[in-house]
Amino acid sequence: MSINVLMPNEARAPSSARVPGKVPLAIAPDFNTRVRAVADIAAQHADSVDRESRFPKESFDALRAHRLLAVLVPRQFGGEEASIQDVSDMCYALGRVCSSTALIFAMHHIKLACLVRHGTGSAWLENLMRRVAAEQMLLASSTTEGMNGGNVRSSAAAVERDGAGISLNRAATVMSYGREADGLLTVARRAPDTASSDQVLVAFTRDDYTLEWTGGWETLGMRGTGSAGFDLKAHGVADQVFAESYDKIHAQTMIPYAHICWGSTWAGIAAAAVDRAQAFVRKAARQSGGKMPPGASHVTSAKRSLNKLRALLTSSMDHFSSIQLDEKAISSLAFQSAITLLKVEASELALATVMSSVRACGLSGYRTDGEFSVGRQLRDILSAPLMINNDRILANIETVTLMSGAPLGLRD
Repeated sequence: MSINVLMPNEARAPSSARVPGKVPLAIAPDFNTRVRAVADIAAQHADSVDRESRFPKESFDALRAHRLLAVLVPRQFGGEEASIQDVSDMCYALGRVCSSTALIFAMHHIKLACLVRHGTGSAWLENLMRRVAAEQMLLASSTTEGMNGGNVRSSAAAVERDGAGISLNRAATVMSYGREADGLLTVARRAPDTASSDQVLVAFTRDDYTLEWTGGWETLGMRGTGSAGFDLKAHGVADQVFAESYDKIHAQTMIPYAHICWGSTWAGIAAAAVDRAQAFVRKAARQSGGKMPPGASHVTSAKRSLNKLRALLTSSMDHFSSIQLDEKAISSLAFQSAITLLKVEASELALATVMSSVRACGLSGYRTDGEFSVGRQLRDILSAPLMINNDRILANIETVTLMSGAPLGLRD
């Protein structure tokens, strides 16, 4: 089945003209108020998104209405120049109510961060930033290819050039929300005769490509992300290829934003599980005259691991923010090792938090119905260690960890 992702003209109208009237259109000046309004809508539909394995349309209608899909774009191109702290706070808030909404929001902003940092100076890419801001475009990612699993630093497909034109045919075996996106950023070999590690980042809008469905997405959790497989066939112009090599984009922006935004999403999921565990223990204690239920100690364990996770994320993003414009610091072995391991540590802490919450609730948490069910959070968080598999990361980083010494001081 071939999917031409070029949408009807009315789909290109400004978001305020195409969002259903029930979605609030008043734009609050601060991010917290806006994301809370979106979270309220996401919470109403989270169960059906999971049950039906469907794109969280209502959430993204609301995100567009509140103009939260271009917050990273510089003001000169129509955005709000948000920080990574702003985006991670939003990922956390959305993760508390709908994991799929939060993860898609995170993935979009990872791509948008690459566009903003590495696209400035290119007329075509700057115009794309303007379009993202004006139209509230949703950007997808295509980094997983063929049989390479999560090895995003190796590409089989190459950019073909014909004068000023380019084309790319790619086996995109996992592309989240590919059908719903307004554009995508994808990785490819620079040219057919270059090494698989000599990669470039390329931006396409949805009138540039077609998708042919090759595999579905029937999973335990994160069901609303729609991370199906497609054959991607794209055409464009040479200006759509980022001038900076992908190895720099990957180290300076892709990995830091991915691991911080993913981690913030997982922390939000974990916090939702802790909320249910606390509520269960409180109710059980009230009903038994103050006697704690058998699983009460697991709430303490859950809160301990959640606190560690939040502290790890905030310290990592603060460090990244302080050095993100310093190429030498951000490329150092110490930082690259730490930001890579953040993904492993964050996913394991989030999983431990949710598991402790399930044990605190006992069968009430294990059930898929009832007010204390932690089933959806558990199924969703199980994906965290598997997204770019932790085992692959640990195997790849062994040499780097041997070369990077222990810090001399607490703040080094």
